[in-house]
Amino acid sequence: MKEGIHPKYDNVKFQCACGNVIETNSTKQGVVKIDICSACHPFFTGKEKLVDTAGRVERFYRKYKKHFEEQEKKKKES
Repeated sequence: MKEGIHPKYDNVKFQCACGNVIETNSTKQGVVKIDICSACHPFFTGKEKLVDTAGRVERFYRKYKKHFEEQEKKKKES
């Protein structure tokens, strides 16, 4: 390796908002604050947020209510 062209590689601490501290090596120096880590990420903890899909479906049916009613009338006439 050439001298003087590479960044300094040193110990660094990554500090999560949940309080978890991860120590590793990096070219970044000091303490790096992060929002989410493997200790609090929903994928790793298994505590996923459920999205209110029922509300979305109901809103869709209200929006296209006339269209669905017309289709039902056509089916009954046939």
